[in-house]
Amino acid sequence: MNAPMRVIIVDDEDLARLTLRHDLDAIGGIEVVAECANGFDAVKAIGELRPDLVFLDVQMPKLDGFEVLELVGPNIAVIFTTAYDTYAMRAFDAHAVDYLLKPFRLERFQMAIERARERIGKPAPVPADLPAAARGPAHYASRVVVKDGTKVHIIPTERLEYAEAQDDYVALHSEGKTWLKPQTIANLETVLDPQQFVRIHRSYIVNLAVVARIEPHSKDSRIAVLASGSRLPVSRAGYERLKTLLDERRS
Repeated sequence: MNAPMRVIIVDDEDLARLTLRHDLDAIGGIEVVAECANGFDAVKAIGELRPDLVFLDVQMPKLDGFEVLELVGPNIAVIFTTAYDTYAMRAFDAHAVDYLLKPFRLERFQMAIERARERIGKPAPVPADLPAAARGPAHYASRVVVKDGTKVHIIPTERLEYAEAQDDYVALHSEGKTWLKPQTIANLETVLDPQQFVRIHRSYIVNLAVVARIEPHSKDSRIAVLASGSRLPVSRAGYERLKTLLDERRS
């Protein structure tokens, strides 16, 4: 006898969670191992229980569904369940199994479950840039989310001082604290507003608002001195980008 599919339901509405549980009971062969009413609890439960499948609402308090997906990674099968049709392309770009628009019929629900069964146990296709795929085109981040063990930190982008590449991680520096996030600096650059953040070096992105001055360092390089006193290397190409944006702000 096959083991039941282990499922977590994530939705901030009690009725929506109840409806999903009712539909899953009708299908059978599924064990609901947890229910979560917000994104923080979802990230914690998914990390601890490692379910086969997550039913995930999009609009929720604390963290939205796409931020949850970014934090738990692509190896968990996810079916988005939402009342909004505007997020479908973003969901499939992020390689969700399916996207169910509330209210949905049981037949459509069963089809999504079968798709999930086919996905489970197979390597999930990983988008080249999950954060950007989840956010959608021409939408820049207003905050960056970081998972630290069982805790989730939210860094508003206006408080992000600079980011530093560390292999396949970025070190995010904000208000005297540093967090490590498993993301390349090139991917981070795509989700930050280019009018606010500039790649000044292959290893550094800086918030223009905290640049106090630029000092010469060597023949072909300079140093950006930040309001906090931090000193960051600036490459020749980075200096041209930085100078252009600073000049635009002054004009």
